[in-house]
Amino acid sequence: MIELENKTPLSINEIFLNKIASSLTNKHIELIITTNEDIKIINKEHRGIDKDTDVLSFPYEDMPMAPLGSIIISYIHVKQKAEEFGHTEDDELALLFIHGLLHLLGFDHEVDNGEMRLQEKNIIEKFNLPNSLIIRTEG
Repeated sequence: MIELENKTPLSINEIFLNKIASSLTNKHIELIITTNEDIKIINKEHRGIDKDTDVLSFPYEDMPMAPLGSIIISYIHVKQKAEEFGHTEDDELALLFIHGLLHLLGFDHEVDNGEMRLQEKNIIEKFNLPNSLIIRTEG
């Protein structure tokens, strides 16, 4: 179940995002859609990187009944990438959500041997989505 906080005018297909989430976990997930300015501040505070980004994930401590974590997505990145890649904002939001969710589940494409890439590919195929973040950046 997603607990949504949308600080933007972006329309959110919560039913679809909940379907994706429930296919991977039964834990609650906080999803925040925000501005580039806000995500830049969060990125600097928590990762020491002074720039905006498309998606951030913050897993919570693994305890019974605890939520899985928080996913924060920049609405400007959703709009820009949807336009750049020629698909809908709903699709781009779902792709970023999947990416963030996989990080909450412990995947890390920066250090793994392609496991996150494969998992992401399987999920986007299952939900009939366009190529995603790490798949479209493969060389």
